[in-house]
Amino acid sequence: MSRVRIATRRHPEVEPLDLRMMERAIELARSAAVADEIPVGAVIYRGEEILAEAANNREATGDPTGHAELVALRIAGERLGSWRLEGCSMAVTLEPCPMCAGALVNARLGRLIYGAFDRKAGACCSLFRIPEDQRLNHRVEMIGGVEEERCAELLRSFFRRRRAENRQAG
Repeated sequence: MSRVRIATRRHPEVEPLDLRMMERAIELARSAAVADEIPVGAVIYRGEEILAEAANNREATGDPTGHAELVALRIAGERLGSWRLEGCSMAVTLEPCPMCAGALVNARLGRLIYGAFDRKAGACCSLFRIPEDQRLNHRVEMIGGVEEERCAELLRSFFRRRRAENRQAG
């Protein structure tokens, strides 16, 4: 049985703090879109304290690991002086890919709150379930679909615009 809970109004696990952090992640995703990056934003927090926030930056840095989740993990680790993020939560606008999901497990993240499901590369629920795999040494509590429609619309709008620009250029 899956440990991924899908967010609905009836899920008390989605606390007001989680919604505030998702709101910030959405703001970060919007800023990524303006910078012509795929609009994904991530916030790592412990209680009310924001430890790290990031948006995708692959285009700007040329770094294939420049996903919002990994950038935020690096910042949080540096800030805490430890790679162990036990007791921390992450709000991210898109279901993490295999690379990011593996990093969340390795960082010992406590909770993951994510927005849109990624049916092409999602590694938390859609294609794989890396953060809850019993064969691994750590599992991450997950709630998916938080502000799903808003997060998905950011991605749809971005790729619609990009396709239109490519048609005009080509």
